[in-house]
Amino acid sequence: MAAFTMLTPWQATSLHYYNINICHYQNQNVYNNAKTIHKAKSSSSLLSYHPSPAFSSLSTLAKSNMPSTNFSTSGSKYSWLQDNSMHHDASIVSGLRRGPIYSVFPTKRAEVSSVLDLYEFICSGPLMDKVGLTPEKIAESIDKWLFYGSKLCRLFQLNELYLTIPQKARFYHYYIPVFEWCEEQISQHSSKFKDGEEIPPLVIGFSAPQGCGKTTLVFALDYLFRITGRKSATLSIDDFYLTAEGQAKLREENPGNALLELRGNAGSHDLPFSVETLTALSNLTKEGMKMKLPRYDKSAYNGRGDRADPSVWPEVEGPLTVVLFEGWMLGFKPLPTENVKDVDPQLEMVNKNLEAYYNAWDKFIKVWIVIKIQDPSCVYQWRLQAEIAMREAGKPGMSDEEVKDFVSRYLPAYKAYLPTLYSEGPSGSDPKRLLLIEIDEGRNPILCD
Repeated sequence: MAAFTMLTPWQATSLHYYNINICHYQNQNVYNNAKTIHKAKSSSSLLSYHPSPAFSSLSTLAKSNMPSTNFSTSGSKYSWLQDNSMHHDASIVSGLRRGPIYSVFPTKRAEVSSVLDLYEFICSGPLMDKVGLTPEKIAESIDKWLFYGSKLCRLFQLNELYLTIPQKARFYHYYIPVFEWCEEQISQHSSKFKDGEEIPPLVIGFSAPQGCGKTTLVFALDYLFRITGRKSATLSIDDFYLTAEGQAKLREENPGNALLELRGNAGSHDLPFSVETLTALSNLTKEGMKMKLPRYDKSAYNGRGDRADPSVWPEVEGPLTVVLFEGWMLGFKPLPTENVKDVDPQLEMVNKNLEAYYNAWDKFIKVWIVIKIQDPSCVYQWRLQAEIAMREAGKPGMSDEEVKDFVSRYLPAYKAYLPTLYSEGPSGSDPKRLLLIEIDEGRNPILCD
């Protein structure tokens, strides 16, 4: 290993993550038995499998020469890409959707001791079966997983050799497995077209309640697509909210209906604008084709919001491979009037408005990821965390009382529409192209039927 002593810090770190699979191969007692390693999951640990001397030396070298990273200690948000060691990804990150991203990562460090430990940890993930992963597949592509994990650590400014268990779970049990599933969906989508044909981008819909981490998930996926050479675009249903003027008109047309007083429920979106935008994105199939993506400013008008000025809208260029479209009510289906009136009489108009949403949104979505929560009351606490973080960042967010009032206007829709979404899926969705992920109060995936 003496030959490695002349490597720069970045080269040493790169070697650690790009070539770690070579060291893994060198341990014949491990790699030759990769297909049976997963059977040891029932034991207390895999520490009886010792990494090869090559891996141990290389890991030590990478630790000692690793570029410094800023480890977030806030516990509620990250400061993005301020460390000089991350300059090599700056051009990629600059194109991503910006905004506060929130997490529940504890700050206590836990050293990643070996590739074997990480391999076992990956194989224990709750999404393995759902996304079609097996221990054999993980063993064959462990270098790729390490590469993705390294990049995510840099994106979130975490030290890749000192991840906590919750941090490891977020990356290796959630973000990367979902990314692998999306990659498979893109491959299936592309296979439907002949050589030379223009392939429209695959629109993946993310339906998840407010505050449960869907924006962070989409942020991470968008980044992984970009570093692997995919051109991607991100949209939220928030980007299609009516302007402040349009919201005022909606309020005037529905006096006394608290569910339509503020943005959020069906009826508060500019549906023609969303159809125009999604259609244009679907046609972004050639080099040189460009368009701007609309954005919404939730902090405007003391938190009531308004569409952002087009001058700050990000630009995307074709040919796009994938569009990541997320929203709290994506996939909601209108129900019989008596059903929604039993939940809340004010939902009757919302339910009627919802009839137009399939043609405006859902028909564009070919693949679905539905994030399931156990109790909609979690939304209040998650939303409160987000608003507090906005205020701490110097943006005018809602007060605690305003957050409680704001969320109360969404809860009837959750109560009415989530059971059907979870049991039947969105209208027109293909069960083979729908991934249902149940999460706990900490926003982490859990095992479910």
